[in-house]
Amino acid sequence: MSTTLTPPRSMLEIAQDEFIMKDHIAAALREEHRTIPELAEILGHPTSEVTVWLFGMRRYGEVEEVGRADVDGYFKYEWKDKSENDDPAESEEK
Repeated sequence: MSTTLTPPRSMLEIAQDEFIMKDHIAAALREEHRTIPELAEILGHPTSEVTVWLFGMRRYGEVEEVGRADVDGYFKYEWKDKSENDDPAESEEK
């Protein structure tokens, strides 16, 4: 019996999936705070890909770490609602 490994995807392919995976990650984080390995298991993708997507969302303030890292060094993340991310400059214009 031979086992074939799938080659890792390119960073471009992973990054292109961010918009698709964003909704899935948001849904999982709205249920409860989760670590990267927990999200990877739910989404069925490698932790390396989930890390890319999550850190992209973190950069734009859509997710945030909660509390301290667990014994394995993983933080739990929470989804930030749009109302919490409003730009103060935008509210001055209203």
